[in-house]
Amino acid sequence: MLSIDPKSLSTSKLHGYLLSAVAPRPIAFASTIDTEGNSNLSPFSFFNVFSANPPILVFSPSRKLKDNTLKHTLVNAKSTKEVVINVVNYDIVHQMSLSSAEYPEGVNEFEKTGLTMLKSDFVKPFRVAEAPVQFECKVNDIVELGTEGGAGNLIICEVVKFHIDKAVLDDDDAIDQKKLDLVARAGGSYYSRAKTGFFEIGKPIGTLGIGVDAFPDYVKNSMILTGNDLGMLANIEALPSEDSVKAFVEEVGERYPNIKTATHREKHKLARNYISFGDIESAWKILLS
Repeated sequence: MLSIDPKSLSTSKLHGYLLSAVAPRPIAFASTIDTEGNSNLSPFSFFNVFSANPPILVFSPSRKLKDNTLKHTLVNAKSTKEVVINVVNYDIVHQMSLSSAEYPEGVNEFEKTGLTMLKSDFVKPFRVAEAPVQFECKVNDIVELGTEGGAGNLIICEVVKFHIDKAVLDDDDAIDQKKLDLVARAGGSYYSRAKTGFFEIGKPIGTLGIGVDAFPDYVKNSMILTGNDLGMLANIEALPSEDSVKAFVEEVGERYPNIKTATHREKHKLARNYISFGDIESAWKILLS
């Protein structure tokens, strides 16, 4: 057995061991606003429920390892004392992953991910309309666990109102775990799905993805592409060039002779096939053809 003194490791190495060993972890998809009213949306897997009376949720945005700066969520929670914690099911997992990219302060991750802002009843931060359960919370306290990169900050939240999609309830109005279809975080790029077990999602690219807000409207408002499809399509640095799209269409013309005259609906179905194999660039070339 490998026995390790935590103090002998770099913080990044220790971080990797902890996240791989303590898994799967539920995900707090936290929505906050800053003092100027700008929305922020970010996921955190240092999260759980700690009390029913009063109803208390706790999540922890850590100081960034690389430069010891604070997450926007933490800054906003400190200044406004409000947060909405949305749960993450499989239908929005790729959009959730995209929101973890380090967009600059003031960028609205709702717009980048294509998720819908839903007005809350008791707090100012917006809910994620697509999330099957949404907790409106007041921040009771924030406990700082350290001052160096990687140190956690326990945000202790009291639920003041919560909302459950009726589609995930059974006949007794209890939550059906299979219908809820939650996902949880593990180490590296791994996640766990309640229905099927572990799967992988590549982390957002080192540079920032273009985001759903940069999509052409006919893609953004597609009736074929799912939220997860949009999340994967959004995680590219730039759209393919017009010349590369034309070259691709010529290349696949023999396999898909009607591609030049296909409707948006037909192209979106074909693009989904490429997405299912992880070929996002080709999917975009189909969509833009």
